[in-house]
Amino acid sequence: MEYARNFMEYLNQKRNIPFEVHAFSSAEMFLEFAKNNETEILLISDKAMKEEIRRYPIRQIIILSEGVHSPVLDQYPAVYKYQSSEKVIREVMACYGVENGVDTSPALLPKKEMRIIGIYSPVGRTQKTSFALTMGQILAKERAVLYLNMESYSGFERLLECSYDRGMSDILYYARQENQGIIYKLGGMVQSMQNLDYLPPAASPMDIQTAKYEEWKWLFQEIEKNSSYEVLILDLGDGVADLYQILDFCNEIYVPTRNDVISAAKMEQFENLLRRWDCQSVLDKMRKIHVPFHTANRTGKAYFEELVWSELGDYVRQILRDGRRGEET
Repeated sequence: MEYARNFMEYLNQKRNIPFEVHAFSSAEMFLEFAKNNETEILLISDKAMKEEIRRYPIRQIIILSEGVHSPVLDQYPAVYKYQSSEKVIREVMACYGVENGVDTSPALLPKKEMRIIGIYSPVGRTQKTSFALTMGQILAKERAVLYLNMESYSGFERLLECSYDRGMSDILYYARQENQGIIYKLGGMVQSMQNLDYLPPAASPMDIQTAKYEEWKWLFQEIEKNSSYEVLILDLGDGVADLYQILDFCNEIYVPTRNDVISAAKMEQFENLLRRWDCQSVLDKMRKIHVPFHTANRTGKAYFEELVWSELGDYVRQILRDGRRGEET
């Protein structure tokens, strides 16, 4: 029961789980609940599994295994119990995505309209990604936020001291096919850091460069319709095809820049091109910012933590406060 309590405590901190979650201390309590309630996913200990449970119309049963379980249960996918709650959830969502091709879940929770924030700069070395990650973490203290890095080279594996098996490259493949189970596949890949969810970036720049606007748009709409995310942050690079269309799809756009002559010239060219291509709506959404310089002395989790409590973190908090005041007036 202690495991279930700790697991529920973790789930209660997450805002992106697209299901209403219940915990039960016994199989009998679950069976009583199941008499009057539909169950989309049942994550159950191998020791608690009963014949009566199999007879219920549960869309997906997943075994919470301690390593070895009865061969009778081999018909169900299993996740290993003794790993982090984050990994358990990721594997559960991955299992669900594989087994269920169509997203018609009656258990999905209602959600607010998703806000899409684009962060892009035609100017180099503006600390664009540090700004995006800082904003994501601060917003994630109150809302469910997903960060997507759409740069050709993110450097995340070195920066965060980890390696990824799947990520943006796989999601773009599913988006190309308009795979209806993409939200559950996404849930099986998403990582978390300081409450901020992020999808591991593309393995190859070609995956970003060849993705079409229609594929991105379909992906964003699926995330909005079928996930619990309230904010989607797009960290955009020059390798993105149809960049201006994607910027126009955003609700708001932050454009970090610098004060030197070359940066000003690049920004002017960018704005002139937007006018020439009749992208006034992008110009209207843009907010040019001068991000305070931040030196990343550490990597991994420590890098994320120091962003929020740095001068950059204070700067982002002020921007968000100003934005809220603007919405109120």
